Amino acid sequence: MRKIKKTAALLMAVCLGTGLLAGCGSGDNRSSTGSAENTVNPGEIKSFVLGDTTFNPENEEPDINPHNTYSGWACIRYGVGETLFKYSDSMEIQPWLAKEYENVDELTWKITLQDGVKFSSGREMTGEAVKKCLEHLIEVHERAKGDLMIDTITAEGQTITIRTTEPKPTLLNYLSDPYGCIIDMEAGITEDGIVAGTGPYIAESLVSGEQLNLVKNQEYWDGEPGFDEITVRTISDGDTLTMALQSGEIDAAYGMPYASYPLFENEDYTFSSCATSRAFFEHMNFASPVIQDAAVRKAIAMGIDKEGFVNTLLEGNGYAAVGTYPDSFSFGGDAVTAEAYDPEGAKKVLEEAGWTDSDGDGIREKAGQELKIRWLTYPSRQELPLLAEFAQATLKEIGMDVQINSTADHNSIRTDASAWDVYASAMVTAPTGDPEYFFTTHCLDSSMVNNGQYHSDKLEQLEAEMAKTFDPDKRGELAVQMQQIILDDHAFVFCSHLKMSMISKATVTGLVAHPCDFYEITVDLAPVK
Repeated sequence: MRKIKKTAALLMAVCLGTGLLAGCGSGDNRSSTGSAENTVNPGEIKSFVLGDTTFNPENEEPDINPHNTYSGWACIRYGVGETLFKYSDSMEIQPWLAKEYENVDELTWKITLQDGVKFSSGREMTGEAVKKCLEHLIEVHERAKGDLMIDTITAEGQTITIRTTEPKPTLLNYLSDPYGCIIDMEAGITEDGIVAGTGPYIAESLVSGEQLNLVKNQEYWDGEPGFDEITVRTISDGDTLTMALQSGEIDAAYGMPYASYPLFENEDYTFSSCATSRAFFEHMNFASPVIQDAAVRKAIAMGIDKEGFVNTLLEGNGYAAVGTYPDSFSFGGDAVTAEAYDPEGAKKVLEEAGWTDSDGDGIREKAGQELKIRWLTYPSRQELPLLAEFAQATLKEIGMDVQINSTADHNSIRTDASAWDVYASAMVTAPTGDPEYFFTTHCLDSSMVNNGQYHSDKLEQLEAEMAKTFDPDKRGELAVQMQQIILDDHAFVFCSHLKMSMISKATVTGLVAHPCDFYEITVDLAPVK
């Protein structure tokens, strides 16, 4: 048996390096504690407003129902839902709604729940309630069903026993995914996507893509929430977000444009920053005739100046990527190799493949076809349109005509294989602290977001092996091999990893960036006293 009191290393598969933690925890705090105006008067209603660029249907977060696409991110970020286990600042698994666990055998996990936890509906969180929640999750959520591979769940008192269809070394990691927020199924899910969770705040109203209103959970099980009421406003435009924080319309911001950072680098505001595994990367569409040309894929990988993008447009708020994961991971960038920026080399690759500029207009042709790349991306992640424009300029230097389509409608367009050649997106590649996540979501025949229809026999074989491997060192070795396969095939081009920052008024404490990017509004968020 393996108990959480002893170690979480087995489930972590591979632990994050200490480098990831630079800037985490209390954050890169660049402010003083503020002035006397920070004091809170007794009896005063304490309110907090967060402006967030990402809470909208465009990012598959139309509501806070964790059983709906990626809405679990909103559920956990805004303090409504909690998972059985969570991640420490060093990305180690630790109990949350669970108290402890036993890995009885390779298929069986026994989880003991915390006592005295209530849903915001007022009902006790029991083993039976958790069972019903997880059973509904795997019934309606295809990604969770594939990740968890649950066969049966039994409940007795404050204990649930999960049996999987196959050995699942990372079961607790996946239960910590935002879709794993435990909600009261008896209370139901409203038409607006509001749920009853166990978190420090209760959702009162929600307008998708606009606003979420929360109130303090008076019976929260793990401390007293710091605010009486919280509003989360969706503000997708960076300039509008900037002005809202400057004017005092909001108290904090997530997704602030980098160009606006200097406006808040003073004693009136606090920054909390943390290196994350959120990657900005391109998916190659293997259904596209031009992308099927291996020389074109290789030239794209060689023709994007990652360092220039990070230093010029991200203004240092990120770092150039090699592979799927940052260097601070033991299975990260230092362990793999990718194409270096080499425009002259890229030109040579294209020339040898028959792509030449015969008419002298700067764009190469082959068999009468111009080398045009339809680049699909979306605007709600401010870095992505910047990356598109930067790639458009550097790839033009090697003879490619990049045609950008940056649209909120990207999710429907990317499902049409005839509509794009390269799709640039952003993703936290290791939100579970384990390397398997990216491959199962993006790279396999069974992956839900294998947008480019990529296939590799070898990768499928290695994933089958990883899925049954409990040893963390071996999982790391497999992750390195698997990354190298997709890099050698130029199936994906990883451009940068994000240093994520949140900015708040100096009158606020407890808004802290986290490596997995899950936890924002917590019980620790409070006004400065």
